[in-house]
Amino acid sequence: MYKRIIVAVDISHGKLGKELLDKALKLLDDGGEIRLLHVLEEIPTYVAAEMPQDLNERREAESRVELKAIAHGVEGNIQVELRRGAASGQILQCAEDNEADLIMIASHRPGLSDYFIGSTAARVVRHAQCSVLISR
Repeated sequence: MYKRIIVAVDISHGKLGKELLDKALKLLDDGGEIRLLHVLEEIPTYVAAEMPQDLNERREAESRVELKAIAHGVEGNIQVELRRGAASGQILQCAEDNEADLIMIASHRPGLSDYFIGSTAARVVRHAQCSVLISR
């Protein structure tokens, strides 16, 4: 069905990421590619000033390990990618950079705050140039 799928995961919810990856494999065409993506939010400068200098490097290394753990043992063409910045913007940019035809993302049940601020999944749905599958 799909040749290039972006599977955006929050590594703090590893089980959901694994479930989303399993769903993506069922939707992937033969010879297709899955890009397992996690976005590290930037730490505000006023907070970073009080944190250890190697914090960003440690966060990145830990995130790569977690992403590889999610992809471990899964058959298929799976690329692991880590980006920095605002989650929704980086997910959309990754989809554009890789000419994805599907973005898959997990979402929590919406609450009142989502109607005022909007969740990452909601922003991705509103601005994506390809199909988006939201998993709950």
